[in-house]
Amino acid sequence: MQFETSTFKYLQDLQKNNHRDWFAAEKETYLKAQQNAKDVFAVMLLNLQKHDEIEKSKMMRIYRDVRFSKDKTPYKAHFANSYARLGKELRGGYFLRIRPGASFLAGGFWEPSKEDLFRIRKEIELDASEIKGVLEDKNYKKYFGGKFESFSELKTAPRGFDKEHPDVNLLRKKGFIASRSFSDAEVLAPNFAKEVDQSFKALRPFFNLFSDILTTNLNGESLF
Repeated sequence: MQFETSTFKYLQDLQKNNHRDWFAAEKETYLKAQQNAKDVFAVMLLNLQKHDEIEKSKMMRIYRDVRFSKDKTPYKAHFANSYARLGKELRGGYFLRIRPGASFLAGGFWEPSKEDLFRIRKEIELDASEIKGVLEDKNYKKYFGGKFESFSELKTAPRGFDKEHPDVNLLRKKGFIASRSFSDAEVLAPNFAKEVDQSFKALRPFFNLFSDILTTNLNGESLF
């Protein structure tokens, strides 16, 4: 099971004709493309379940909420799916977006709660060696370049933390995300689902460590 060229063609056409009349006229084509994406996302869920515990898989709606956006185009010219890990003990989540020219997968903590972000920062403040060890992991470096990305960062250390801390670059982050981009040729290749799964597997040291951090206090005692 893989993404079909017709699915990509539909998304490319939608980018050029992002309005309701065209969408309605091409509804049958959309439904075929959507089903192809659903089928591939389902295969990826089965692959994930072989090595992780997944609580929920969700395909994102194609309809955009334009109420508070300057961009009034009504549709997302991509297909995307998220996979949430099981329960409070297993933190982190997986995400995949398929868009011609801008496909990527990601995993981690996009907008952690205030409490979770504070706990992660306290861990960094105390000893960031294990977190930096994740960034040095061979597979993490192979698939994610040995770095964390964040939707935004502070200009300096957060309030209450030392501005001269040696790991202030980590303290400044508001999220901790691993991301990998794919070319259109890679997405359409027969081994794409396997490549995605190998990337997701490479997140496990990251997820395991952050799950441990977020389920214990600074003394290492379980919160449950």
